Amino acid sequence: MDDSRVYLGLIATFAMCSVIAVGGANSTVPEMHRAAVDVYGWISDLKFSELFAIAQAAPGPNVVFVALLGEYIAGVPGALIAITAMCLPSCTIAYCAARLIDRFEHARWRIVIQAGLVPLTIGLIASSALIVTRAADRNLAAVLITAASFALCYWTRVSPLVALALAAGLGLMGVV
Repeated sequence: MDDSRVYLGLIATFAMCSVIAVGGANSTVPEMHRAAVDVYGWISDLKFSELFAIAQAAPGPNVVFVALLGEYIAGVPGALIAITAMCLPSCTIAYCAARLIDRFEHARWRIVIQAGLVPLTIGLIASSALIVTRAADRNLAAVLITAASFALCYWTRVSPLVALALAAGLGLMGVV
């Protein structure tokens, strides 16, 4: 495939994701998955979920996943293009919105819009979790590890790093 077509696809995908990334880059994972796996065929379901897991395990912001995905698809230029396309539009919008919010701090419409963004963000992030889970859980052991990790993190005050370490240990032992 022609590099320029891949680069244009990366720009189109991540610029659009940037504009709808309410709550951060992870809220657009379903759209990234749809574009990278289903539309362009750049990457497999399994590789997508593996890269997402690596990015989440690494320290730093969640947007690291975008650079990792861009690098896998088109090397270093792909990483630079993807991260720029993901960050530039949303940063510009955030800057303009912050100026507007400061100006209308006590306006009713601003308070209503801000309150409406909370459930929207939760829904987008939950759909991201579902997409990655469906891509990663290819056997019963993986499904059980996902369910146990969710239960441990949701119903206890245990750090998610404990679930990550346990799951990694099971992977090293060859369970998954």
